[in-house]
Amino acid sequence: MSEAAVLRIESLWAGYEPGLSIVRGASLEVGGREILAILGPNGAGKSTLVKAVAGLVPVSSGCIWLAGREITREPAHAMASLGLGFVPQTENVFTNLSVSENLELAAALQRVKRSRLDHLYAQFPDLARQRSLLAGRLSGGQRQMLAIARALINLPQVLMLDEPSAGLSPRLVAEVFRVLRDIAAQGIAIVLVEQNVKAALAIADRAAVLVEGCEKVVAPAAELAGDARIAELYLGRHVEAQP
Repeated sequence: MSEAAVLRIESLWAGYEPGLSIVRGASLEVGGREILAILGPNGAGKSTLVKAVAGLVPVSSGCIWLAGREITREPAHAMASLGLGFVPQTENVFTNLSVSENLELAAALQRVKRSRLDHLYAQFPDLARQRSLLAGRLSGGQRQMLAIARALINLPQVLMLDEPSAGLSPRLVAEVFRVLRDIAAQGIAIVLVEQNVKAALAIADRAAVLVEGCEKVVAPAAELAGDARIAELYLGRHVEAQP
């Protein structure tokens, strides 16, 4: 593990059923203030990988390290207190609770001070204006912001997100990704699973392309954005490199 890495995934095998691994020997790491985009075709194991790290999918072998501590088989409910925030693609807020109730519940569960909520409202002014509104009545972008705010309630060292742009308009995608860039600038490492390759590469520092549950290419995002290998590995077809 490099000195700068805060999260390390080493030779990880994981899947929902015994003997049927979806993640097959993946090894990745991400440093503080870094955004790592995880890309790949449907079925490549991207979401399964981050769910395994979050304790939601059984790991059959391999290791996961967070800030020097092994968390491979820690239960999902303990991850937040260990410094790992996770925003799933769906069901990431309580729609029958208000914005403030969602955040207050997260704060109570993590035993953080009330002042932390004030900081989050300052960071997410849209939520502050809508704090009494039921989360189910928020726009898609606002709901995603609330999910991110909930995951940030106890200042995690690593924030993982599964398809945060799903179902959002290009304008809202740009807004959500701007917020993620700001979060990374505060020192929080971000692991971002995305189907929107162009948008992900635009904000990521590095990107990993998963194929059949294992990383095939890991490189700076700017390098991959102009590399024909992305088309070959991600789309499954060969495209001549641009001059």
